[in-house]
Amino acid sequence: MNRLSLTLSRGVARITEAALGPYQSAVIRIGFAGTWLLFLLREFPHRQELYGPAGPWGWNLARQLTADNHAFTALLWSDGQLWFECCYTLAILASAALVLGWRTRTASVLFMVGVLSLQNRSVFIGDGGDNVLHLMAIYLVFTRCGQVWSLDARRAAHAAAARARGERAPADRVGPVLWAVLGLALGTATVTGRFDNGWLIQALLWTVWAVLGLWWAVGRREAWRQPRMLLDVIANILHNGALVVIMAEACLIYATAGWYKVQGSRWQDGTAVYYPLHLDYFSPWPGLADLMSSSGTILMIVAYGTVMVQVAFPFTLFNRRVKNVLLVLMMTEHAVIAVVLGLPFFSLAMITADAVFLPTSFLRRLGDLAARARGRFARRGGRTVPAPRSPEESTADHVGFTA
Repeated sequence: MNRLSLTLSRGVARITEAALGPYQSAVIRIGFAGTWLLFLLREFPHRQELYGPAGPWGWNLARQLTADNHAFTALLWSDGQLWFECCYTLAILASAALVLGWRTRTASVLFMVGVLSLQNRSVFIGDGGDNVLHLMAIYLVFTRCGQVWSLDARRAAHAAAARARGERAPADRVGPVLWAVLGLALGTATVTGRFDNGWLIQALLWTVWAVLGLWWAVGRREAWRQPRMLLDVIANILHNGALVVIMAEACLIYATAGWYKVQGSRWQDGTAVYYPLHLDYFSPWPGLADLMSSSGTILMIVAYGTVMVQVAFPFTLFNRRVKNVLLVLMMTEHAVIAVVLGLPFFSLAMITADAVFLPTSFLRRLGDLAARARGRFARRGGRTVPAPRSPEESTADHVGFTA
């Protein structure tokens, strides 16, 4: 009984004392935000046809659909061209801010609003990668994904260094202003009845806004340590829970995809890979597709291997070596799909979802290599760059909820 109690207490302490997986959460933050940013930039010349008020899927049609399925999209608050351009630009800026880790908590909320607004505006645009982005954009709101590899972590490190020297950290003026502006915008949307398709997103936005204000107010007073500790524990629980949900979502995607493939006759006879290689829509490189499909044996091995890897992956999470091998195989498969079938954004989204299972040691080495490369580049430009800091040194308690 004592051993069970000790185990439970250690588990509770691990979940509540720290936000686990700082590197993994940073990778999925950068990966999903970067994927959406690249998509928006690539489709910028075609944005009117995809999501504009005068596009093929008209504003009235989208209005009727969202009235039935209660999906959230800010693009239907107005059918004006200026409003559409503002929303599209905001989605780009929010994605860029999330990639850089600038005001990560606010950027993650704005990123979610941008993803939902554009995707729910034209539901027939996109592929399976959009569905993954749709879900992950919501999950990211609950994570403390700015602990490492972010401007938030850099700002927190500078503040911690100033306090260690006995100096007073500079006051944060951008956060309160940003909080006030977004609160005014959210209040205006609520008062004017813009959230007419459901209460969930509205409640989520107001909750996040209120928590950000409370976090800032508690953090200003040294005497309020107990409330600050309570908020930090709640933030860690939400982060760790969201990270588990993201992992479970990735496993569910592969498990369902694999089991559906098992039931298909084309996958059973090993010919399923042949057909998409010869569809004009999925053949940006016809010569490469012909080369790959020239061997029936290779196509059969690829088909059977894909099914086995997808079905087996969720069962290998407790064996680190086997899991890492399957991760390499799945990431390689998605990279091939990006080139051969011309689905780069779907592949980037799935590779990012896979990255949540990457070992911390590998991600830290990757970060060190990137830091050294940045340092060499900066030295060539005549500037010096400070040595990279560990997450323990470069992250303050409040980074995850910085406005």
